[in-house]
Amino acid sequence: IFLLNLSYDYHVSIKEIPERNVASVRKIISSYNCEGDLWSILMREIHIKNISMAHPSYSIAVFHDQEYKENDVDVEIQLNILGKHENTKDVYFQKIEPIKVASITVSGSYKQMTNVNEAAAKWIETEGYELAGPMFNIYHVSPAMESDPSKWVTEVCFPFK
Repeated sequence: IFLLNLSYDYHVSIKEIPERNVASVRKIISSYNCEGDLWSILMREIHIKNISMAHPSYSIAVFHDQEYKENDVDVEIQLNILGKHENTKDVYFQKIEPIKVASITVSGSYKQMTNVNEAAAKWIETEGYELAGPMFNIYHVSPAMESDPSKWVTEVCFPFK
């Protein structure tokens, strides 16, 4: 565990996210605030096809843009599911390989994400690693589960090598 002293202290831990079968939706959305639209598409399809969730479900949002953008962002959401399924118009089913990440778990609103991203980038650079894929969030307690932002728990993950 590495502690960085920015405006907040964040603990960076190294972990492996295991292999999983996921249902995913990837689209260019107008802004990050529209991510909920992707979750609605995914959950509707999961309900229609009566797909069972694996445990843990790994509610994940992958941010595919190379750098931060305000608009027209490339976001993919994923849920860990049981079984194999045929792709549909909006939902893609795939196996995700295990991946090593630098992880920072934060509680509270998403306003602190810029600081979290800066802390992780500095840690990766300081430790002599390099990014090995797009960063992603694992939502342990999300707005869909809890309306109070102070109770949200998000694990911010940066694949590295």
